[in-house]
Amino acid sequence: MSISLTVEKDLARITLDNPAKYNAFDDAIIEELISAFNAASANDNVRIIVLGANGKHFSAGADLNWMKRMGELDRTQNRADSLRLAELMRTIDRAGKPVICRVQGAAFGGALGLICACDIAIASDDARFCLSEVKLGILPAVIAPYVVRAMGPRQAQRYFMTAEIIPAAVAERLGIVHELATADQLDERIQAIIQALRQGAPLAQLKSRDLIEQVADRPIDADVIGYTADLIACLRTEDEGREGLTAFLDKRTPRWSAS
Repeated sequence: MSISLTVEKDLARITLDNPAKYNAFDDAIIEELISAFNAASANDNVRIIVLGANGKHFSAGADLNWMKRMGELDRTQNRADSLRLAELMRTIDRAGKPVICRVQGAAFGGALGLICACDIAIASDDARFCLSEVKLGILPAVIAPYVVRAMGPRQAQRYFMTAEIIPAAVAERLGIVHELATADQLDERIQAIIQALRQGAPLAQLKSRDLIEQVADRPIDADVIGYTADLIACLRTEDEGREGLTAFLDKRTPRWSAS
């Protein structure tokens, strides 16, 4: 196994665990990751998922031996293989719990898809990023919906074409990651995000994805206004909404809140 899944109290950690190969992934690791995220999402005791990697680097992206094998297959077989990577990205993006990504060292190629599919990404200030696919005559096609959502189409146009190394400070400015920390403070910052998430209502946190998807880059028309009114009306009448209001009025912490 090149993936580990550990659960402690309300926290699931999914870790890329093949540092000898710089945590590069292939079709087998993609299946392991899908299974791990599905298991963590289905665990009622889990509130938060952290995706990380052992070793010096987060991930070198796709394993070159895997890519070589794929190059020997026909287009239909390649499409089927690519759809499994797409399923992984979608599984992370729609995980049943908030997902934090912990990034250190190099994150190249498909690794940026993993990062951008997560809800929150925190990186060490010496991390390096690269969308390197054009150097191999291909494109970051399957991960593009998540990377473009994070950095925007204009910036993606540059980095998809040039395959430049993106320093951590630039990656933060572009929106690939939310925040940087020194290597010795990275876990402290991850823990702070975990603690912040523990204070929020689980259903509301997941519904925030739907809300953003429905209102981003859309005109504020009757459909958007109706959707937002329906959503808040629904949440106010759910158990979480009633508990949140009652707890606020009673000056106590809501039942979902954990210290």
